[in-house]
Amino acid sequence: MFARNISIQLKPNTQAEFTRTFENDVLPLLRKQKGFQDEIAFSVPGSMDLISISLWDNKENAELYNNSVYTEVLKMLGKVIDGTPKVRTSDVIISTFHAIASAPVLRPVAVAV
Repeated sequence: MFARNISIQLKPNTQAEFTRTFENDVLPLLRKQKGFQDEIAFSVPGSMDLISISLWDNKENAELYNNSVYTEVLKMLGKVIDGTPKVRTSDVIISTFHAIASAPVLRPVAVAV
């Protein structure tokens, strides 16, 4: 499983509009993308900072989304976002919501000399 972690700065007084646009326009689009699994967004109380994490089957599907549909999503949210969101990606190694196939654990091997 693969994650896209996006840090977003909202324009003042736009969190309700962001939420409405995300639920009504962005999520339906995400659900149509190959490999999309889940989305979770966090807001920092008293600030305009948001964090949004999307979960994908694999890195290739997340990259396909990033290189095609993500530009459309940014346009949808353009009225409420201040600046350019910062995107970080990573492998998901633990999740209580999704079954994740772990990478094999490398164990030291004793060698007799």
